Amino acid sequence: MDTGSVTYTNENGIAHIKFQHPKSNSLPSSLLKQLADTIRDAGADENAKVIILESEGEKTFCAGASFDELLGIDNFEDGYNFFSGFAGVINEMRKCPKFIIGRIQGKAVGGGVGLIAACDYAIAHNSSSIRLSEFALGIGPFVIGPAVERKIGKAAFAQFSMDIDWYDAQWAYNRGLYAKVFATHGELDQAIEELAHLLAESSLEATAELKAMYWEGTENWETLLSKRAEISGKLVLSDFTKNYIRKFKNK
Repeated sequence: MDTGSVTYTNENGIAHIKFQHPKSNSLPSSLLKQLADTIRDAGADENAKVIILESEGEKTFCAGASFDELLGIDNFEDGYNFFSGFAGVINEMRKCPKFIIGRIQGKAVGGGVGLIAACDYAIAHNSSSIRLSEFALGIGPFVIGPAVERKIGKAAFAQFSMDIDWYDAQWAYNRGLYAKVFATHGELDQAIEELAHLLAESSLEATAELKAMYWEGTENWETLLSKRAEISGKLVLSDFTKNYIRKFKNK
């Protein structure tokens, strides 16, 4: 069974972190750990000046939490550990001293939106609509909430998380989640290449200081996101959540 993978490459100071999973680039706990570890290692790589976070394929950037794994969780500890995986990735992205550019080539759901929000600069294809589906599952977007709210604001986050509708790339751009949106994948890649080369030529010391300034006020996220993981870790055990996932998988 393909459990997904994370690959790391670095050429001329531009590092690429790419993840894939056969089920729409969803994220089981093993993949979350690999992703967090790779981001931390990239931040420590003296030969990496800038990081591009991307996924395989064209249709879906990330489908969020693995429903297969969620359905199998039957105790609080496993639930907490699973959602702590998302907390770990977001915190590694936050603490990384290099700028992280998100290549958003397709749709994103739930935790995938959290990854986008934790990028320092996200560039998207115009098919990259987004959805927060956690409330429908009965678990809520608790862990990724601080990252998403930081980018789009509290009012938009409340709207986005309550009505669980799909929102298009233009909506995400207008609210600051996407920095730029392009009509073709060629234009998307060209814009990412130009920005990556610009940042790769910049001072690493200045980059680290500037990134620290951008993320001021998030120093408590190690504790905050852990507490949020506790909430989702409890809620995922409910009959409501289990029944929702079973119905979804049987569609």
